[in-house]
Amino acid sequence: MGLVATGFVIGVVATAPVGPVNIMTIQRAFRHGFFAGLSAGIGAVIADALYASLAAFGVTAVSTFITDHVRIIQVIGALVMFWFGWRIYRTHPHLNDRNDTGGGLFSGIPTAFLLTITNPGAVFGFIALIGGLGDLAPAPGDWLGALQLVGGLVVGSLSWWMLIAGLVTMFRSRLDDRWLERINHAAAGLLFVFGVVVLVRAFL
Repeated sequence: MGLVATGFVIGVVATAPVGPVNIMTIQRAFRHGFFAGLSAGIGAVIADALYASLAAFGVTAVSTFITDHVRIIQVIGALVMFWFGWRIYRTHPHLNDRNDTGGGLFSGIPTAFLLTITNPGAVFGFIALIGGLGDLAPAPGDWLGALQLVGGLVVGSLSWWMLIAGLVTMFRSRLDDRWLERINHAAAGLLFVFGVVVLVRAFL
C-alpha cells in the first residue's frame, strides 16, 4: 500500500500543473459537461501510464546502478522538482489559451494523449520523480511493486481529472484565471515539499 500511496501522490503532483491538457479539460467541462472534460483527462492518463511504466520498470531494471548512485540521483531529482515547481509557480495560465475542443464526447482522448505523449518533459519528469524516491522505490527485481507504483499513479492522475471536471461542471459561473493560478501555486507547493523530503532523505 505504501507504493500505491506514493504512486498516487506522484500522479497528482505530475498532473496538477496547469498546461494544455488541463486547459482542454476545463474548457470541455465548462462547455460540454463532466464526461466531455474527463475524456481529455483519460487521454493524458494513458500517456502518463506509458511514461510512468518506462520510468518505474526502468528504475527497477537498473537497480544496481541506482543503488550505487542513489544519493546523486536523489539530489538531482530534488533539484529538478524545485526547478519545475519554480517554473509552475511563475506561470500565469489563461482560460482562453486553447480553442474550443468541441467534437464528440470522447474526442478529447486522442487529442490529450497526443499532447501528453509528444511532451519530452513528461518522461524526464517521471524519471526525476520516481528515480528520486530512493529506498521508497520498488525493491530490485520487484516487478509487482513497480506495477503497484504505476497503478497508484494512474489512480492519482485519474482522480485529479475527475476532480477538475467535476468542480468546473459544478461551478461554471465562478471560473476565472485566478482559479487556474491557485491550482498552479498548489502544485508548485507540493513539488517543493516533495523535493525537500527527497533531499532530506538523501543525506540521512
